[in-house]
Amino acid sequence: MNEAFRPRKLGIFARSMAGKKLYQRGQVVELEIHDMAFEGKGIVKVDTPEGKFVVFVPNTIPGQKVLCRMVKVKRSYAEAKLIKVLEASPLEEAKEYAPIPGAPYISLPIQKQHEYKEQTTLELFRRIGKIENVENLFDSYIESPRILNYRNKMEYSFGSVVSEPGNDRFVDGFALGFKKRGQWLAVEALNGDSGMFDAQFENFLPILSEWFQERNHSAWHGKRHSGFCRMLAVRKSFMQDQLLVNFVSSSSELETFDKAAFRDLFLGQFGERLGGLIHTVNDDVGDRPNAADGIREVLCGTDHLKEKIHGLDFDISIESFFQTNPASAELLYQVGLDYVKEDEPESKPVILDLFAGTGTITQLLAKAAPKAEVIGVEIVPEAVADAKRSAAANGLEHLKFFAEDVGKFLLEHPEYQDRIHTLTLDPPRAGIAPKTLRKVIRLGAERIVYISCNPATQARDMATLAEFGYQLKKFSLVDQFPHTAHIESVALFEKTDRF
Repeated sequence: MNEAFRPRKLGIFARSMAGKKLYQRGQVVELEIHDMAFEGKGIVKVDTPEGKFVVFVPNTIPGQKVLCRMVKVKRSYAEAKLIKVLEASPLEEAKEYAPIPGAPYISLPIQKQHEYKEQTTLELFRRIGKIENVENLFDSYIESPRILNYRNKMEYSFGSVVSEPGNDRFVDGFALGFKKRGQWLAVEALNGDSGMFDAQFENFLPILSEWFQERNHSAWHGKRHSGFCRMLAVRKSFMQDQLLVNFVSSSSELETFDKAAFRDLFLGQFGERLGGLIHTVNDDVGDRPNAADGIREVLCGTDHLKEKIHGLDFDISIESFFQTNPASAELLYQVGLDYVKEDEPESKPVILDLFAGTGTITQLLAKAAPKAEVIGVEIVPEAVADAKRSAAANGLEHLKFFAEDVGKFLLEHPEYQDRIHTLTLDPPRAGIAPKTLRKVIRLGAERIVYISCNPATQARDMATLAEFGYQLKKFSLVDQFPHTAHIESVALFEKTDRF
């Protein structure tokens, strides 16, 4: 092994001289994880003459001994990428599920996961959001009703560069599963139920992989931009107990692809559970082809499923954005609805839903507050068209959708000036851009209910909202994604008299 990449024991570096870096970028070292920070970043603390040196290693658990590679090295801290776990933590419990990169904490008892998520999120709000009395404002921690097999969508990759389990070697071959963590080329084969998606489907993946190999179909090679099998996107409706499958291929081996046999394979395996089977041809050379692009053919069934949340029906296509854990999403939305309704004025209020997307929250608001004037604002016209169609199907007529920019909404519709009682936000994971947040503040709502899938950006926005007179009244955490580092937050802000 090259000396530069030989794992080094921690003690050697702890004895480094003051003023010199303990590690170098690219160096491979063995470390023991001591604690956990927000988003599941394991913390290693090293004593040095200058004080504590901290190393952050994502997707690790306190007590684990890990092999990792340094990717960023500063004077007082470093960030490393996990290569593999050398020794399990005493906190972990053995699980029989197939390991996948997307569930790094499945071996950690769920209550311990809750403790870490709550602890690190509250600390984030205290430190970045400047919320000093954060414990007093913490309303509730809401667990996911489903702990296992809760996801309603998965995307699996095909690859001709295969990562062998248990080591870091890459070999030529055929794999169907997930990209190896931290890189884009090699695929780790999934050989059974991961505990995250539909068990029957994931147990079927080895059969499907063998079917392609028996027919001499090739898997995609990211560097060479060649190969036939590219991606498998799957939707599940818990209401219907059905699957919608989209197989994405290149056009390179279409003449030998037996569509009828492919369809019969799925029908024989899933029967009435197969809601639809789609074949999409996409020759884009990018690493992750968009499942919505390309030439699409429905081989059997339909191109959408139905799901129900709070009694409302939603049509879901293979590419639609929809909450990944519907059972937990119901609880998430219920918290938001409760926060909206707890201070409903006697006069007819205006409730404005920003970043409305396809109108899920807008429709739930309209159903829960029939006396209110509910308005959904979304800049993407196609999403607004879907929202209007869905609202009509659900018989909701006392709501409106506008395809508008948030900042221009009141300019285009001055009739709502000084009439917005409550405003709801559910921005994407990147959060709200600072300029956009100031536009939101200028709308002058009395109350803001802010739903966030990324408490880090929400904490940043808490500080800005406070500057402009919006006081945090309370917040709840909702665990939509067990066995991952993700947590959702619902926060209620009220405008103070001084603004």
